[in-house]
Amino acid sequence: MRPRLLFGIIGIIAFTTLVMINFSQSISSYVDFEQAATLSGDNIHVVGTWDNSRPAQFSNETMTFSFYMKDEAGNSRRVTYPRPKPNNFEQADQIVVIGEMRGETFVSRDMLVKCPSKYNDATTPDLSGM
Repeated sequence: MRPRLLFGIIGIIAFTTLVMINFSQSISSYVDFEQAATLSGDNIHVVGTWDNSRPAQFSNETMTFSFYMKDEAGNSRRVTYPRPKPNNFEQADQIVVIGEMRGETFVSRDMLVKCPSKYNDATTPDLSGM
């Protein structure tokens, strides 16, 4: 076998292995706060809703927005986010925080705010009789 062909095959295998390792590390599933406490890493995704019965505030000293969120299991935890509050935070149907648990606080490095769709309107005509 030619050395050039052998190096090419080894290069392709090494590249494919690196791509698969990086892809497997970027995949994560949604967990609740209890499961997040048992996991390590800063790429944990927790989905829930804003717990508006508890205070939400922005600290000018630390430039951190903090609020309480209820996960899908009903657990409420404090979440800190190192940016200002998103514009549509109060209208959100769901919030996905990405980060890690530190004690009883979820430290979020990123947040996805899912708002109701403007296309899901209750006044849509019933077309079933056509």
